[in-house]
Amino acid sequence: MKFKTILLLSAIAVILGVISFWMGQLSYSWLPPQASVESQLIDNLFSFLVTIGTFIFLGVTGALVYSVLFHRAGKYDTSDGPPIEGNLTLEIVWTAIPFLLVLWIAIFSYQTYKDMGIRGPMEMAHMPMPEMVPAAYAETLDKTGEPITNIEVDAKQWSWVFRYPESNITSTELHLPVDRRAHLVLRSQDVIHGFFIPAFRVKQDAIPQQAIDFEFTPILTGTYRLRDSQYSGTYFAAMQADVVVESVEDYQNWLAEAAQTKPSVAPNQAAQEYALREEAGWTTIVPAAAPVVNYHP
Repeated sequence: MKFKTILLLSAIAVILGVISFWMGQLSYSWLPPQASVESQLIDNLFSFLVTIGTFIFLGVTGALVYSVLFHRAGKYDTSDGPPIEGNLTLEIVWTAIPFLLVLWIAIFSYQTYKDMGIRGPMEMAHMPMPEMVPAAYAETLDKTGEPITNIEVDAKQWSWVFRYPESNITSTELHLPVDRRAHLVLRSQDVIHGFFIPAFRVKQDAIPQQAIDFEFTPILTGTYRLRDSQYSGTYFAAMQADVVVESVEDYQNWLAEAAQTKPSVAPNQAAQEYALREEAGWTTIVPAAAPVVNYHP
């Protein structure tokens, strides 16, 4: 009887494992396209968590349903349950398994963020607030010998401005060469803004009076969306920009074309919405001046 019980529980565990693995693989389709190296790492971690979570959910729910259906007390049974003392082996098992599981998740998560190689906000958060730190660019090659694209990112209420110091041009649209490490220096002119590209699975806060280094590697050509992930004021939803990932040749052509363009005032959705409210007599926050750039879509 005991052997049959073990065999049955093992079969159920295998079935739950197969279903959980399928759900974990399915989770990749819930997310935007993997447009960066970091997105692949994050999605693998997410898939792993979905697999573990599905197994636990189905196992716990199945045990509850089984108990409700087959181990209910009779309708008129008001007696106490049998006096069962603790089972040391069982307690060790149900303590050890969650501990090892949490340890496994922690190691997997740590390895993922280590592989991403992104310098997060924690290196800045507990430091004194000095005056604006000048941009400290990385070397032109990364640790693997691959070239790096250096870009300065200025955030203000409510627009993004991208400066390419090596070509001395500015743009309200972020252009990146595919398969090349991008090194960004993020600054905010007023409040905290969140640099977030869902397709890249990367996010970094831009903090006032700080210059923060941020890196990622785009791997899929296309046009993606940059959003402000922080509530930065009245028109923060309008603080969006296109991110264009293109071949190295197209990227160089774009730089050359933008360098020949005379700077002009870029269209600004926040300023347009503010003008409408101003006409209506509503009190609201005045957006920063629209950026003057070489290129805007």
